[in-house]
Amino acid sequence: MPLVDLVVALMIMAVGLGWLARRINTPYPIALTIGGLALTFVPGLPTPRLDPEQILILVLPPILYHAALITSWRDFRQNLRAITMLAVGLVVFTTVALAWVAKLLLPDLPWVCCFIIGALLSPPDAVAATAVLSKLRIPRRVVAILEGESLLNDAAGLVVYKFAVAAALTGLFSVPSATVQFAGLAIGGLVLGALIGRLAVAVQSKLRDPVIEVAFTLTMPYLVYIGAEQVHVSGVLAVVTFGAVRAWYAPELYSPETRILAYGVWNVAVFLINSLVFILIGLQLAAVSGFGGIPLELLGAGLALAAAATATRFLWVFPTAWASRKLIPALAARDPMPSWRILTVISWCGMRGIVSLAAALAVPYVLSDGTAFPGRDEIIAVSFVAIVATLLFQGLTLGPLIRALGIGEDSDAREEEHLARLKTAYAALSEVERLAAADGRYTEEAVVAVRAEYAGLLGQERSTEPASGDDADPVRRLKLAAIAAARRRLIKLRRDDQIGDETLLAIQRELDYEEARLGG
Repeated sequence: MPLVDLVVALMIMAVGLGWLARRINTPYPIALTIGGLALTFVPGLPTPRLDPEQILILVLPPILYHAALITSWRDFRQNLRAITMLAVGLVVFTTVALAWVAKLLLPDLPWVCCFIIGALLSPPDAVAATAVLSKLRIPRRVVAILEGESLLNDAAGLVVYKFAVAAALTGLFSVPSATVQFAGLAIGGLVLGALIGRLAVAVQSKLRDPVIEVAFTLTMPYLVYIGAEQVHVSGVLAVVTFGAVRAWYAPELYSPETRILAYGVWNVAVFLINSLVFILIGLQLAAVSGFGGIPLELLGAGLALAAAATATRFLWVFPTAWASRKLIPALAARDPMPSWRILTVISWCGMRGIVSLAAALAVPYVLSDGTAFPGRDEIIAVSFVAIVATLLFQGLTLGPLIRALGIGEDSDAREEEHLARLKTAYAALSEVERLAAADGRYTEEAVVAVRAEYAGLLGQERSTEPASGDDADPVRRLKLAAIAAARRRLIKLRRDDQIGDETLLAIQRELDYEEARLGG
């Protein structure tokens, strides 16, 4: 099958699976996983030989950048301790535990390959977590911790993974040296991402074409990742930091038209990239297992590794939550011990996904001396089984588990959004009153019409219906001025830490659509 025909077929399959996921109200990573799994039973499918070095470069930058853009960084800062313990401590703990389990299950597999499996399966996935959690109503702090963890643990997991692959290629590994390198990679990635982020903000301010601006945002994550890898720092942390810097300036940097266009383009791009990886792993797995499915030994090993990954998360979350508060009394006073129900939910949210899949595909075909990489087929097979098991089992049971535990959404997020809406409406109304008093271009009818609209948002009695006819243009200009004032107030609320990015994005999108409707 020609490459073009294959890509078209995969895109059609991705669209079909996405439509099916929406119809049955299931997160689309789960539908894509099932679709990729189904490919292993189709005879005669082509198996494209993918360049392992290019897989992570193709997949990770846009996925990480998009996740960083929609992360609430205020909530991230407030939960940094818990996020770090999960994103770094749990990743290392899980890598070692799963490597030991893999060696017990597959004794003929070299230890270094077992550590590769452990590193592959150590980080839960940002896309899977967001897609599943978006369907559920749970406390905002739980969402912030899980999304923050899924951003940072990719860096820790991939650094360990690259060390394990390098050890397999060279036969050399040193724990002290690896620790120093890890610190250098992390700090370097953070600094580089921040510097390029500020530079990109300066460049972006000079661009005034929405299409060019969106194209710029699509290319920059790749440039940041490749540049970071070239100077031997963490490309993952560089892209995440770059995304965080851009997210901070985006409300003021982009025009409403650019934000609306970027929102649609990025959602489509992330969906297609996820679809391609899930389907391509199915094609690769078909080559490993042959028509008829995965060998029973590897199937059992993958399921056991999935169970071990889940158990390891429970073994880490509960003891560290208790020990950290026992060892640090001030922490216990400032942040009381969460209920066992909350800790259970955090422990259960360990779905693996796109990063693990991409890293599995990136395992080299050959060693430095040209011989076949030991256990590559086994690594891909057991990793895919484990990923499928966590996505399907945990992803599909998370909702029923939350309902059974009686956990509901806290009122903080709703109250915060309600307060932000009131304050932005008040800012808009104040701007209308100021312009009415200072600018003689606005007729009394136009002022009354716009004033009535915002008074209605504030729960005040409307004095008249909106004007029409000859007053249409003054009403439009006045509304655009009111929207601009509301947007300024919204940005100030975020800068003053009164609202998080989630609230800002929700209200900002409504303001953008309203401005676009008015032709602003």
